[in-house]
Amino acid sequence: MHRMKVIRNTALMTTAALGGAITGCASPPEAPAEVATSTTEQAVIGDALAGITAADFAAAKAAFNTVEGIDDGLGPIFNEKACGNCHTQGAAGGAGVQIERRFGKFVNGIFNSLANEGGSLRQLFTLGTFTGASGQTCTVPLEHEPADATVHNVGRLTTPLFGLGLVDSLPDSAFDAVVANEPSTVRGTVNRVKVLLPDPHDPSQSINSTRVGRFGWKAGVANLVQFAADAYLNEMGITTQHCFKGTSILSFATESKPNGIAQPVGCDDRGAGGAGIPAGTDDGVGSCAGGLTAIQDDVELFTDFMTFLAPPAPDPTIDPAVAQAAFAIGQRIGCTGCHFPGPFTTPAAPANGVPGNLQFFPGSDFALHDMGSLGDLIGNDGDTVARTRMMRTAPLWGLRFRTKFLHDGRTSDLATAIRAHAGQGAAAASAFNALSSADQATLITGLKAL
Repeated sequence: MHRMKVIRNTALMTTAALGGAITGCASPPEAPAEVATSTTEQAVIGDALAGITAADFAAAKAAFNTVEGIDDGLGPIFNEKACGNCHTQGAAGGAGVQIERRFGKFVNGIFNSLANEGGSLRQLFTLGTFTGASGQTCTVPLEHEPADATVHNVGRLTTPLFGLGLVDSLPDSAFDAVVANEPSTVRGTVNRVKVLLPDPHDPSQSINSTRVGRFGWKAGVANLVQFAADAYLNEMGITTQHCFKGTSILSFATESKPNGIAQPVGCDDRGAGGAGIPAGTDDGVGSCAGGLTAIQDDVELFTDFMTFLAPPAPDPTIDPAVAQAAFAIGQRIGCTGCHFPGPFTTPAAPANGVPGNLQFFPGSDFALHDMGSLGDLIGNDGDTVARTRMMRTAPLWGLRFRTKFLHDGRTSDLATAIRAHAGQGAAAASAFNALSSADQATLITGLKAL
């Protein structure tokens, strides 16, 4: 599918603030712009950005909710059978309650993902016993945490997808500018990463080009098309092949192996592959001859859904006076040092097709921060202990729809989540503890309106 077209209609942009009732660590209510749908002034949770046709968004959403099976390439190990099965809270594309599990080890203070034992992600489910592609009986074992792991059973909570197309549209300089203005004691690290799968709509991207990572708990992914391909591989076990200017991209084409053990031919799944698609790859675009650029269709549809999924407006029932008070409290105790109050502004003509010159207020700087004991100690091969303690600032928009908080979903209580902040977040946590009970309650009330 080709990227959906945005019809820019300034009449659909209201002057109400996206963060109009935002508190604590997000934006003040006088912010000037709002994401809207074609029929309402404020984005209803789960709606598309302004100007997107209903048919195009419905097609992308349907693909997002499609339940995959063995014949579609599901497996051999996976975390869920559909993107929409994880992202459920508030609307399709929201946060979830599923918690994936990770492990690793340190050797002389350096992180080792145990790639030869399946890598640091332990998928939760397996195809079990089934009839393979050649009629043979196949049994795929469950993954387990390797005995030599020293970092154990680390949780990663499903993150919401609201508003990510706006974030994807931003140039690197937008993140650099925010971090440069942060207080030195909490200043984040902008994480630049290699682009493995470029967005064909963005001429600034190419294979192995560098771009600011902005997605994932570690800000390890720089664009939504790569985020989608990675999810198909690691969450559903569906391998894909793509083309970029005549080069076949195979970074997402190799099946995950339970604890690093390859399955017999025909026993990884029954994905049909197709003409020109590398052997063992479930789906792709085939030959890249003639300078072809093409993204596998399911990955493209998932990308479209994320790109045009609007961020939620705050709860309109909150008392504006409470919102103002909560924002002031959060600013005073230091939340805004990392949870940037905004605004960010999309470029005049974003390459990914979202509305241009649009201000938005996610409540995050999208940078990495040393979170001390709250850091999950999971990283890339070669990372130091200090590096593995670093976590991306989680956006706050849509917070009211979530039932679990922090990267591992350890609590359903916002006050507990705030108190758990350590490292560069410790001063804000201490300041929260020093607030009167009334001020604490005001801040929490404001956060629950996001």
